[in-house]
Amino acid sequence: MQAGPTDLMVRLLGACELRARVVSANIANSNTPGYVRNVVRFEDLLGARLEKGGDIARVTPELVADLETPSRPDGNNVSLELELNAMRENRLLYEAYSSILRSHFSLLESAITDSR
Repeated sequence: MQAGPTDLMVRLLGACELRARVVSANIANSNTPGYVRNVVRFEDLLGARLEKGGDIARVTPELVADLETPSRPDGNNVSLELELNAMRENRLLYEAYSSILRSHFSLLESAITDSR
């Protein structure tokens, strides 16, 4: 089954919601010794699946530990600057996805009301 535009947008918005929770958890644990920040991968997984021509309906967000960001001496690798940037980027993605979904529903509504 192929994902429709509404399903895809809802899933993208869901990934943004998950990402917001993960960024919040990273910030909350910024002073926890040994804590490794997490990131959510979804858009890049969708892109890779599209390049292969596969069914994107089966792609789900992945929570991944960030092992590339350098750690402090206590083993924690949360950088508030990185988290704030991630939060801003996520907000922009959410706004873009919700705007696209709003436009899609507006077109559907227009098609329904114009056909009467």
